[in-house]
Amino acid sequence: MARKTYKYHFKMGKKTLYSGVTKDLEKRERELKQEFGEDGYIKQVGRATTMDEALVWESEQARWGNPTRMSLVGKSAK
Repeated sequence: MARKTYKYHFKMGKKTLYSGVTKDLEKRERELKQEFGEDGYIKQVGRATTMDEALVWESEQARWGNPTRMSLVGKSAK
């Protein structure tokens, strides 16, 4: 399996605003800066991994209370 997926935290200062996975860190950072502000930045977590492993990590982040795509979908469904 190809290890082409990155785990990341989007941060502003020391605060994590979003945790997620992507295949293109630079593009994702540009998208998140538009949403959260130009002062934000991506901090890569670990090395590139498989999409399956990255999605497990993202699910764990949501369970730990970090904002993720999964946690935001769950809130909008309520």
